[in-house]
Amino acid sequence: MSGPPKTVVITGASRGIGHVTARRFLAEGWRVLTCARAEVPPECKRDPNWAYHFAVDLADPAAADGFVAEARKLLGDDPLHALINNAGVSPKTPYKERLGVLNGPIEGWKQVFELNFFAPLRLARGFASALHRGKGCIVNITSIAGHYVHPFAGSAYSTSKAALSGLTREMAVEFAQLGVRVNAVAPGEISTEMISAEYEALVPRIPLDRMGTPEDVAGTVFRLCGEDFAYVTGSEVFVTGGQHLY
Repeated sequence: MSGPPKTVVITGASRGIGHVTARRFLAEGWRVLTCARAEVPPECKRDPNWAYHFAVDLADPAAADGFVAEARKLLGDDPLHALINNAGVSPKTPYKERLGVLNGPIEGWKQVFELNFFAPLRLARGFASALHRGKGCIVNITSIAGHYVHPFAGSAYSTSKAALSGLTREMAVEFAQLGVRVNAVAPGEISTEMISAEYEALVPRIPLDRMGTPEDVAGTVFRLCGEDFAYVTGSEVFVTGGQHLY
């Protein structure tokens, strides 16, 4: 890559899809700023291009705003070329059930929406000027569960992701005025440490006959941030192995 490295902010980067996505951008020569509730492995901090990792709970509005302020201070007048809103949560009730319409506290729904929906909105607003300077892009990580009833996702999670899909379209129109593109990536069944054995039952409904990998998602996210997609905004890419076709 010629010239100074491009810069990306990635949320939920301590594990799973977010962590692999951060490593993909690093491998491509980008400067990476990350956040998550947990710390990243020590070797990540030894990479000079992994500029900073913030331990923060984005479900807390004050903490989310604090993260934006700290990251903007670190950026200074430098441009931001990409914001990847990956952090998300799908909690269970005390009875180990996913939060649904008829079970679990309404307060739990609010917490899900705070992280899955409002945090991407807060970060997009907070980094708008830096993204404008970089003529950058935003990628929101949604889900196949935001478009179809999913047997294991739970209604709170699914509707928060459906809302994020809608927000992506609205953001694309408003951010276009700043020269910033906004798209979404909707993963299907991705094999990470967070997925349980019950998901194996869904493989027969996947035309490519396998679960996806975090690398499958990370590659799509990275490509959406490149020049080959310079005329693509307001789109949602399904990384599902064809599962969304049923």
